[in-house]
Amino acid sequence: MERYPLLPDGPNCGSILDLAQDKSTFQRETEGHDDLILQAVVLIEDAIHYRSVNHRMDRRSIKLYRWYYSRLYQWGLNVGIFIILALAFIEKPSSLSVTSDLRFKHTLWEPPCGLTEVVEVTCLLIFTLDLMLKSYLIGREEFLKCKWLVGYSTVILVSIIDWTLSLTMDCDETVRIRKLLRPFYLLQNSSLMKKILKCIKTTLPEISSVILLVVLHLCLFTMFGMLLFAKRENLEDNMEQELYFKNLSQSLTSLLVLLTTANNPDVMTPAYTRHRGFSIFFILFSGFGTYFLMNLLTAIIYNQFRGYLVKSVQTSILRRHLGIRAAFQLLHLQNQGDVTFSGDDHLECVTVQTVQHVMKSVHVKEYYRDAIIQKARQSYSGYISREGFQGLFKELDKDRIKKHPSLPEYSCKVLRIVQSIFSRHFVTVVGNVMALANLLSICIVLVIDSEKTVTEREDYLEAVNCFFILYYLLEMVLKLAAFGWNGYVSYGSNIFDGSLTVILLGLQIAIFSTYRLPFSDWNAAPGGLLSLWEMVRLVNMLIVFRFLRIIPNIKLMALVASTLVDLVKNLRAFAGILVVVYYVFALLGVWLFQGAIKAPSANLSAAYSSIINRSLQCGTYEQLGYWSNNFDDFASALVVLYNIMMMNNWNVFLDVYSRYTTEWSKLYFIAWWLTSSVMWVNLFVALILENFIYKWDRNYRCSKRDMETTDQETTDFETTIQLMFREQIAEPTDEEVVTKLHAYHHLQHLNMSMSMDTI
Repeated sequence: MERYPLLPDGPNCGSILDLAQDKSTFQRETEGHDDLILQAVVLIEDAIHYRSVNHRMDRRSIKLYRWYYSRLYQWGLNVGIFIILALAFIEKPSSLSVTSDLRFKHTLWEPPCGLTEVVEVTCLLIFTLDLMLKSYLIGREEFLKCKWLVGYSTVILVSIIDWTLSLTMDCDETVRIRKLLRPFYLLQNSSLMKKILKCIKTTLPEISSVILLVVLHLCLFTMFGMLLFAKRENLEDNMEQELYFKNLSQSLTSLLVLLTTANNPDVMTPAYTRHRGFSIFFILFSGFGTYFLMNLLTAIIYNQFRGYLVKSVQTSILRRHLGIRAAFQLLHLQNQGDVTFSGDDHLECVTVQTVQHVMKSVHVKEYYRDAIIQKARQSYSGYISREGFQGLFKELDKDRIKKHPSLPEYSCKVLRIVQSIFSRHFVTVVGNVMALANLLSICIVLVIDSEKTVTEREDYLEAVNCFFILYYLLEMVLKLAAFGWNGYVSYGSNIFDGSLTVILLGLQIAIFSTYRLPFSDWNAAPGGLLSLWEMVRLVNMLIVFRFLRIIPNIKLMALVASTLVDLVKNLRAFAGILVVVYYVFALLGVWLFQGAIKAPSANLSAAYSSIINRSLQCGTYEQLGYWSNNFDDFASALVVLYNIMMMNNWNVFLDVYSRYTTEWSKLYFIAWWLTSSVMWVNLFVALILENFIYKWDRNYRCSKRDMETTDQETTDFETTIQLMFREQIAEPTDEEVVTKLHAYHHLQHLNMSMSMDTI
């Protein structure tokens, strides 16, 4: 193998010009090898974050690439996306009002023309810069191949054109197309969201047969219902027909709502009152449709989506292998100039020292960096093969063992006694019992005083709170003495307890310093501060919240809680797509139904309004007083969509908007029901089950290790989409990895190296 050209050190080393040329060559090759190290660092970072390695690899582009994926830049980009999405709350029609009730709604502020437009164009400039950076880093050829980036540029262009038209119309247009395109910025910024959206798109044709079966079931029973409940001469026998089967549209709507059980047993009651045999019709419909077809649809959605998601995750695993293999190849090239191998020169390996040097520059969590370096040092020969290099990064998939600092050593006998007592687990158990006792005392007082007004309440609740807060403070101080500061804050439960204890103590001091003893007027609020009752209520709410400290001490409850935390942390992409769906449907709802419902005058007295409500048909929008549920602004539209997704009384919205607009308005609500309740809720429930089963199995496997660990060690279970499906994914073959790398034109120097190694 060739080594670095060494500088001559004797009298026969040649001319001064030769010496200068050798020195210049040495510097260039050193810089070239530094570039290889930098490239390897970036490729490893790509592998850790499952990013594509097909991007420019020159020194300038790599620095720009690392800056693009830096925390500061990504944070700024996310802020821009958040701001442009949040503009919908203040743009006309503004959501900045105290209430959304149509009878009492008063808009507080409408932004003047140009204000939101300036904020919006600033965000568009940020997205344009982002697009330019992405297109430069991957190159023109890859840019044209990427449909998402082409769509990104199209959305920005259309938004700018629509923004210009808004200014020319003095911001008086009713429909802004660019508002409907804003969720695209959120989607294109997350690779996992793109994968999930692609999986959903691929899943839809697979479930179409079951949806058609549901439609057929609905249509057949609609025909049967209209035949069974035909109009008769006797008016008393027409109750079912008048209320639920008057025409085809009403019949379809009634049975569709019954499929979701929202109007059960109301829809059956008139016919069932007349003859008990009519109940068979409704039982057959809901039994087969609700409990068989809808559950079958859930199973198919879960199975098909899960299958496509596994395939999508397979791509992420391949990306990790590509990044690691490419990084190894670069380090192997660098080592060829640094060392002369003994034995076979074609042996592929890198030195442990090189791995340590590279990992110190990689942006990764400190725990995983140390784990990878420690595993690399276990090589006795000082060299790591290609398979061994790949195995180093399996540390990224392992659970994290968190070691707590050792207990401080005290010379004082009293402190040693305190440490021996309060460093034990039973202290936590006693603390949980005291927290439960505090909670029970609050419940007892609330039950006793439930019928009393604020001014009639006694102050013994405050005395009970003082006792328990003093205990919490004593517990915190003694634990600090036992564990030391570093040991105390290394436990998340201690941070939770300590923070709330300090806040409770501060509130209690504020109460005593402001109101003094004895407390006489619970409604007093000197200096514009909170009244005494409000401050005591806040203290009690914090005490109730502090009772959550018991969760980590109950194994099953801790597992459920950690599953929920993981859903928030690692399944944000699913929530992101749900945000997109909500955003789009809310905008469409505002455009379609804004101002459709006319409320009675707010000047009507409460008694008169009550009389009107009683005179209306039972179960209608007006009789139920749903005036705050409307599409008159973006915020209230989101609430309406959420209420419909819950399926309770969603038939009320179908009815009222069909009465105030047209029958075709039902298509909007049915589309939302299919999208949210049928598709998305089923997916989310399935993924909760997948996440919980994964955590349960992993917890069971590690139970023995947890029993062996001391109080100074805890296990943090890492849960990501990739890890959830990792056991079901086959590792890509070496031929597949090499073939894929050869297809990347930005890695031509690496491809030549792999070709030479193969020869």
